[in-house]
Parts: sequence; structure tokens; C-alpha cells
Amino acid sequence: YKRQAAFGLPAMLASLAVTGVLRGLLDTRTPLVVSVIGFGANVVLNLVLVTVLDFGIAGSAFGTLVAQTAMAGGLVVVLVRRAREASTPLRPHPGRVLAAALHGAALFGRTVALRLVLLLTVGAAASFGDPALAAHQISATLWSFLAFALDALAIAAQAIVGRDLGAGRADAARAATSRLLRWGVGFGLVVGVALVAIRPMLLTLFTTDPVVVRYAAGALIVVAAGQVVSGYVFVGDGVLMGAGDHRYLAAAMAVSLAAYLPMLSLIHISEPTRRTPI
Repeated sequence: YKRQAAFGLPAMLASLAVTGVLRGLLDTRTPLVVSVIGFGANVVLNLVLVTVLDFGIAGSAFGTLVAQTAMAGGLVVVLVRRAREASTPLRPHPGRVLAAALHGAALFGRTVALRLVLLLTVGAAASFGDPALAAHQISATLWSFLAFALDALAIAAQAIVGRDLGAGRADAARAATSRLLRWGVGFGLVVGVALVAIRPMLLTLFTTDPVVVRYAAGALIVVAAGQVVSGYVFVGDGVLMGAGDHRYLAAAMAVSLAAYLPMLSLIHISEPTRRTPI
């Protein structure tokens, strides 16, 4: 799978880069349309290559490769057209590329710290055994799904705050920040309550194992309670990105990681056979 899918990495990175440019131009509709068409085509390709042509896991990877390449091509065409309309040259500027790389270094460190936290969490869950690990996978998948929903507000905050600050409208940026933070907390509260309400029915979609269901039921309460905090944090993340304060984001994630490590250490002190997941 990796040998096939690796060829799609350049297209995936190009899609991410162009999506970032379009977000900066307050165009979130084009990435949405391209994503829906591309991922829909990916599903169809996988069904045909895997189930009809019987290419196995390599067919799934090849379908993803084709879809990613097509999505990148479509986004690049849109970007080139927008650049020509604005009479903007597409030649790379070494100084600006270096400046972007320096700004991106802080975000890269932040992303690495975030992924490390998630990786260590999976390791901690695995130490409790298979049912706990399965329950963690369910909880983490639902948390990621909700995180992407909340991230829509973060993207809006990033684009709007960046636009207003760039235009010298600090008061408008503050007003947008306050409004989006309220929306984030409110949306997180609504989603958290809904998750608790549909929790029993939701778990039946993933497993019928009673042990996994019991573990996941407790974990989803934590996920639901965290949505209010997530709504505030994600919007704040977008605001700081729009303001260009990437170093603070990286420092905050590093501090969070440093606070998280002692908790993991406490888990690994005891014998695995004596641990009872919450």
C-alpha cells in the first residue's frame, strides 16, 4: 500500500498548499467542491479496483493516488486562473519562500508535538490490552470527526482575522474573534450534549463486544466534556494563525506535551495486569 500511495504525496502536499492560498483569499467553497468530488471518486475507484478487479490493497492505494492527483490538478488550475486575474506572478521568490519556511518551522514543531501526544496516547491505551485499545480507537475516531467540524470555525477565524489585521482593522478583528469564540464554545456544548445522548446507539455502529462498549462508553463522556474546551481552543488556534503568532502556538503545544508526559509515566509505573481503564 505504501509503495503505491507514496507517489501521491506530492499531489497531496500541493493540494494542501493551494487550499491554504484559497483560504487566505476567503475562498473555502472551491476546496470543498474539489474535496467532495475527489473523495467521491476515490470511493468509486476503490470499490472498482478492490472488489471488481480484485487488485487488493494495492488497488485501494492506486485509487487514492489517482484521486489525489486529480484533486491537486484541479486546485492548481483554479490557482493559476486566480493569479492571472490578479496579474500576480507565479515565479517563486527566494526571500519570501525562506520567510514562509521560517514561519512554518514553528508550525511544524507544533504539529510534531501534537502527533507525539496522539502517538503516546495510543501506546498508553495499548498497554491496557485489546479491548481498551479498541475503545480508544472508537473514541479517537469520533474525536477527530468532531475536531474537523470545529476546525471549520478555526479556518474562518484564521482567514477573517488575517484579512482584518492586514487591512489595519484591529477592532473588526477583535469583534470577529469574540464572535467566533462564542460560536466555538456554543457549538462544542451542543455537540457534547448530543454525543452523550446518542452514545449507546452510536457505539453499536462500531462494535458488539460488551467489554469494548463499556470502555468506550466511559471514554466518550470525556470526549463529550472536552468539546466545549475544544471549541474555544480550536478557534483560538485559528485566531493566532491569522495573527501570525506561530511561535506562541508552538510553545503552547510544547508546554502541553511537557505536562502530558508525567501522566503517562504514572500509567506505566504500575503492572499492566493490575490496570483497570476508566
